[in-house]
Amino acid sequence: MAFKTRPPGNGLNRAKPLQAKAAMKPGAGFQAKPPSPADQRKAQQKALQKATLRALEKARKEAAEQGVDLSEWEAEFLDGVSERVKTYGRAFADPDKGAPGTTLSLRQGMKLKEIRRKTARAAAPDAKPKPDR
Repeated sequence: MAFKTRPPGNGLNRAKPLQAKAAMKPGAGFQAKPPSPADQRKAQQKALQKATLRALEKARKEAAEQGVDLSEWEAEFLDGVSERVKTYGRAFADPDKGAPGTTLSLRQGMKLKEIRRKTARAAAPDAKPKPDR
């Protein structure tokens, strides 16, 4: 069977005919200016600070949930680092101790990983320890 043609008048009709759109006026598009590089750096630094504070709080919370007793030094470490990140934006003063744009020095990051690993071992004592990378 071949295609049948429709009789005129039974096709799709528009209630109103198509009209040409008016040209946009200059500046009528997006009103917001793109952020400057300095604003972008500030936003990235603020996001990094929040992520660091969440990681420190998560380590403390996981240790409490698993019943791991943190040593006095470890508890002081978590408190001190979080206070310095809140106050100064990062937890170390010497730029040689950490990469630029980071909130924790290399050693502080390692100690945080050790605390998290200590908690993970207490949660699953039968599991094999993961090798360090």
